[in-house]
Amino acid sequence: MKINWGTGIVIAFVLFMSFILYFVFKVQSNDKYDNELVVEKYYQKELTFEKEMKKAQNAQNLTEGISVSNEATNIKIAFPKGYDFTKIQGKVSLYRPSSQKLDFEIPISLASPYLLIPKNNLADGRWDISVDWSYEGVDYLNKETVNL
Repeated sequence: MKINWGTGIVIAFVLFMSFILYFVFKVQSNDKYDNELVVEKYYQKELTFEKEMKKAQNAQNLTEGISVSNEATNIKIAFPKGYDFTKIQGKVSLYRPSSQKLDFEIPISLASPYLLIPKNNLADGRWDISVDWSYEGVDYLNKETVNL
């Protein structure tokens, strides 16, 4: 049987499409390639977006904001020096873009003007840190990215 150019091109397209579809089905059915949402309750989170923007604006208006530094054994979050650290309340959220299972939150309870997060609990790679804090009734939101 002799195959002409047209038949060869059709066979090549069919084989290529089969190859691509095989990998699509493999990725969709395998738990190793977990497809997760960035935020669980997306629409509820979107309703609070305006409040977050106001908190971020408050943080931006500070003369001295918080600083996040990547030290040898810890991640150090230093709050403004002019504030009484015992009155600072809030939470620190650590978000891992590659795996939702590694995300966690830490409540802010300070014994000094900074918060230390040990690195031995953190996997290497990118971490998005969100510090949602309040001082004397004013809410602030700072977001930083740290690579370990």
